[in-house]
Amino acid sequence: MSRLLIVSADDLGLTEGVCRAVARGFTDGVVTSTSLLAVGRAFGSAVRVLRDAPGLDVGAHLAIVGEDPPLLTPREIPTLVNKQGRFPLSYRAVVARGFARRIDPDDVRREFTAQLQRIRGAGVRVSHLDTHQHVHLWPAIAAVVVEFARKERIAAVRTPASHRVLPVGFGVNALATRLRRRLAVAGLATTDTYTGLDEAGAFDAARFERSLAALRTGSGSMEINVHPAEAADPDLGRFSWGYRWSDELAMLLAPRTRSLIEAAGFRLGTFDDLAPGARTG
Repeated sequence: MSRLLIVSADDLGLTEGVCRAVARGFTDGVVTSTSLLAVGRAFGSAVRVLRDAPGLDVGAHLAIVGEDPPLLTPREIPTLVNKQGRFPLSYRAVVARGFARRIDPDDVRREFTAQLQRIRGAGVRVSHLDTHQHVHLWPAIAAVVVEFARKERIAAVRTPASHRVLPVGFGVNALATRLRRRLAVAGLATTDTYTGLDEAGAFDAARFERSLAALRTGSGSMEINVHPAEAADPDLGRFSWGYRWSDELAMLLAPRTRSLIEAAGFRLGTFDDLAPGARTG
């Protein structure tokens, strides 16, 4: 029996080039799902991409970090922003504030609500939730996301994981295990395995083949998380992530990638396939 594989492309709406790359990954490659960034500069283009690709599964890529500004004002979400009203650039700031108990869950709820409302207000159906830089691994954010998913009748949430050794892998996977327990108690779906956190920005053809080979002997559903973009996208210059975006796009479009998926016994699908009949809004 074949295993479900969701190939999800993050950051739809980040730039115009990312939008075009995700569209190509879906129409000409193996992308089955994407995550829409409500705070992204190219949100309007992202919505147009989705209107032209009705079969592309969509998640809300909720953000409280990154280069793009929040939807709400600093007065509405004071514990999430700096004096300039900006999000911190890195998840590390969220972890530090979390340890210091300086994140108000109500601020997170308010900003996430505004972001989901913007997505749904554009006529986009949301099947699942995830977060920019995976900040929902942190327990305080995880609690909000799980509660938020139930309230908004969204049936699935991403559970990231790492295949690294200590200390990064241990920390990520300990938090992921805790998140999985929360999701199970709440009756929310997630894939059985995940890969893409360690490979972010460098998920080229060679890494994809190694990842698939390592996971082909497992069982259950799997999410492969990628970040495609165009090679000559000038808007990516404002990010210091060091991503090789175009290598990821090339991997998604390569005929060999689809052949590897089929040979490994996977069938491509979406987050809706995790909970058949659970059509969310």
